[in-house]
Amino acid sequence: MTPTPRDGIADQPTEVTITERSTVFTGRVWNIEHERFEYNGHEIARDYVDHTGAVAVLALDDNDRFIAIQQYRHPIRTREWEIPAGLLDIAGESALLAAQRELAEEVDLHADSWSVLTDYFTSPGGSNEIVRIFLARDLHTTPVPFDRSDEEADMELRWVSLDDAHESVLTGKVSNSIFQIAVLNAHASRARGWDTLRPGDAPWSMREWRDASGSGASWQA
Repeated sequence: MTPTPRDGIADQPTEVTITERSTVFTGRVWNIEHERFEYNGHEIARDYVDHTGAVAVLALDDNDRFIAIQQYRHPIRTREWEIPAGLLDIAGESALLAAQRELAEEVDLHADSWSVLTDYFTSPGGSNEIVRIFLARDLHTTPVPFDRSDEEADMELRWVSLDDAHESVLTGKVSNSIFQIAVLNAHASRARGWDTLRPGDAPWSMREWRDASGSGASWQA
C-alpha cells in the first residue's frame, strides 16, 4: 500500500453495521461488550471495554509548575505519578464541570481559567475510553480540604516544573499515559505561545461520535 500525500492527517469516524451485540461482563466502572459487525465485505467479531470516559487536569501556576499526585495503582502494584483525573460517571455533568469537581476533590484547588489541552482515546484496539485533558490556570485553594480515603488517603502532592516533568517523560521515569500526554502537549503548546488551546467548554466531537455510534443508531438485527 502506497501512502497518499495529504496536507495533514485527521481521524475519520466510520459507520459500520452492527449485526450482534451483547454485554459479556458488567463491572463497577466499565463493561465488556461483544459485537459482530460488517467491514470490508466480511463479518468480524470483537470484544472491547465499554468505558464511561474521563477528564484530567494539568493545573499550572504562574511559575510554570503543575500539581502532580503520586498514588498507588493496584493492577500495576506501583505508586505512579499522575495529574488530577476522574470518571465521567455523573449523568448530565459536562466534561468541564467534571474536571472542576475532580480538581477540588483530589488536590483542593479551584481555577479561574480553563482551556482544553487535548482529547485522546486511551487504547482504541480494545477500549472506547476517551479522555479530555484540561489546562487550568489562575489557581486558588478551596475553603475546606476534601476528605480522602482508600488509595487516595496517602497520596503525595508535589508541585513540579513543566520542564522537569518533560525531561522525566522523555527519559522514561514516569509511565502514566495521561501524565505523559498532558506534559508533552503542554510543553509543545507553550513553545507555540499556547496557540493550540481551545476554550474550556469547546465541543467534544470525538466523544459525541463515540456515544452516538454506540447508542444503537447503526444497529441492524
